[in-house]
Amino acid sequence: MGRPISDHLNRAARLSLLGVAALLSGCDMVVMNPTGDIAVQQRNLILFATGIMLLIIVPVMVLIVLFAWRYRRGNPNKVYDPNFDHSTTLELVIWACPLLIIIALSVVTWTSTHLLDPFRPLDRLSAGRPVAPNTKPLKVQVVALDWKWLFIYPAQGIATVNELALPVDVPVHFTITSTSQFSTFYAPTMAGMIYAMPGMQSVLNAVLNKPGESWGYSGNYTGRGHTDMRFKLRGLAPADFDAWVAQVKASKRGTLAPGNYVALEKPSIKVPVLHFGSVMPGLFDRVLNRCVVPGTPCTIDIMRRDMERSSGAMPGRSAAPLHGDTPTPALFKAQQDKGTGPNVTKPARPGAPGDQKPGDPRNRDMSVTQPIPAPGALRAVRV
Repeated sequence: MGRPISDHLNRAARLSLLGVAALLSGCDMVVMNPTGDIAVQQRNLILFATGIMLLIIVPVMVLIVLFAWRYRRGNPNKVYDPNFDHSTTLELVIWACPLLIIIALSVVTWTSTHLLDPFRPLDRLSAGRPVAPNTKPLKVQVVALDWKWLFIYPAQGIATVNELALPVDVPVHFTITSTSQFSTFYAPTMAGMIYAMPGMQSVLNAVLNKPGESWGYSGNYTGRGHTDMRFKLRGLAPADFDAWVAQVKASKRGTLAPGNYVALEKPSIKVPVLHFGSVMPGLFDRVLNRCVVPGTPCTIDIMRRDMERSSGAMPGRSAAPLHGDTPTPALFKAQQDKGTGPNVTKPARPGAPGDQKPGDPRNRDMSVTQPIPAPGALRAVRV
C-alpha cells in the first residue's frame, strides 16, 4: 500500500517552507536594520502600526478556528439559538475595538508626520541624545542624473559620483534636485524616500549613528539604467571622514565645472565611483535653475524679469503686455466706448407675432416666446 495522503501533504508543506526560506535567505531587510535615527523612528512606526493591527487580525483568525470547532455538526454540546438577533455586549466589542485602533493610529500618524518632516531640522542625534546648541549640520547637495547620483559638499569644496560618505553622529542637511526626470533619493538605513524633481529643490535632514556601508538608490522607474542607479552610503568616524575628504581633494580628476558637468550629465549606465577634488562655486544653483551651459538664461532670472515687467506682480494674467497698455475689460468700459456689433440673438424673421399667435410658424426663430414676468406678478394674477 502507498503512503497516506496526510504524509504527502506534510512533505509538500515542508518542501514549500524550505523553498520560502531559501528565497528569503538572500534578502537583507535593511528597513528593519537602520543605522540612522530617522530610519529608526520610521521602523518603530511600522512595527507599532503592524502590531496594533494584529490586535484585530490575530483574534479574528483564532476565533474562526474556535467557532468552526465548537459549532461543528458533530459536536453534541453545541448551542443553537434560532431566535438570536442582538447582543449589546457583542456590539460594543465589535465597534469599540476598531474605533480605539483607529484613534491610536490617527494620533501616532499625526505626531510622527510632524516629527519626521524631512524639512524639519533635527533636534536629536538619537534617543536621549539631543543636538548640541549651535551645531552646524554638514551640507550635501544631491543631483539625480541619468542614471547616477552626484553629491556636492560645498563646505569641503569636493564632489563625488555614486558615493556618499557621512560622519557618524553629525546632522546632515541635504538639498536635492534632478536634471531631467522625477527620481527619489532613498537610503533605507538612513531616512525615508524623498523626491528629486527637475527645477525644484527638496530638503532632507538626517543623521547616521553607526559606521558601516550600505546602499541607496532611486525608487522611481526612470528608464533603462534605473536598475543600476545606486550609490554607496558610507558611515565614517569623524577622523575617518576628514581623511576621506583629503583623499577626494587629492583626486586627479580636477574641478567639476560646467564643461565636464555637461559630459557627466549625459545618460550612462553602471558608472563607477568618481571623485572631483574641487567644484565650481554655485554649480548646484545653476543645475537647479537649469542654466549650467554658458549663455543659457537661468530660471530665477527669467522669473525676476517677469516680475519687474509686471511691476512686482506675479507673471501671468496680471503682467503688463510687451507692447501697449493693459486692455480694459468690457464690463469696466463706459457705454460710449463699448461700440456696437451685430445682434446674433434677435429673431431672424422680424415682426414675429409672439403671444398673439403662439402657433404661428414665424415664432420658431424666437429665443423666448413668452415674456418673463416681473417678480410678484404671478402671485398677483393668482390672487
